[in-house]
Amino acid sequence: MESYLFFKGMIIGLVITIPPGPIGVMCLRRTMAEGLLRGFVIGLGAAIADTLFSAIAAFGLTLIADIALDQYFWIRLAGGILLLFLGIRTLVISHEAPILPFRVNAMLGPFLTALVLALTNPLTIVAFAGIFTVFGLGHDLSLTSASLLVLGVFAGSCLWFLTLGWIAIIFGQRLHSTGLRWVHRIAGILIIVSGVAAFVTLFLPESSLHLLPVSP
Repeated sequence: MESYLFFKGMIIGLVITIPPGPIGVMCLRRTMAEGLLRGFVIGLGAAIADTLFSAIAAFGLTLIADIALDQYFWIRLAGGILLLFLGIRTLVISHEAPILPFRVNAMLGPFLTALVLALTNPLTIVAFAGIFTVFGLGHDLSLTSASLLVLGVFAGSCLWFLTLGWIAIIFGQRLHSTGLRWVHRIAGILIIVSGVAAFVTLFLPESSLHLLPVSP
């Protein structure tokens, strides 16, 4: 039975996602301000990006990986600009309603933002390839095995963002409007710092890129 690959994929998804990153900060802020569902939509965007990257690594799609890494400078530049924009916008938010009604149109924007932001770090492909090697998962996986592994990564990533959302709900219930304003400000600063860090990585030597964090 190859079902164990699904659980290995879940562990790998958690390993990639748990380290703090700008999307995690966005998920926390959005959940505290607008509820669990709206925060999870951001996590879902990041989880789908992780799934795509893990699929590239699991199915051995080296051509796609090479193209993404060749365009690393421009992709990361776009990601840095997007982070700065999101950080500044978050910083100037004064207050949002605690819970907003479900509207598909309102969910689409945050989802696409998180998806695009997560896709602007092509080094995640390298990270997945390295972790797969550590777990003894080479490029000789069958279609079924690779599919189970990728589905596990998606499940693990979603599980973490759900957990993060519940943590935000617990703390968010203790905050009043002033507390939420501080959440926005701190989140905005952290996202801006992530944007500046993305620009810094553009000038690092290629030999050091594999040491960079890849968490969404």
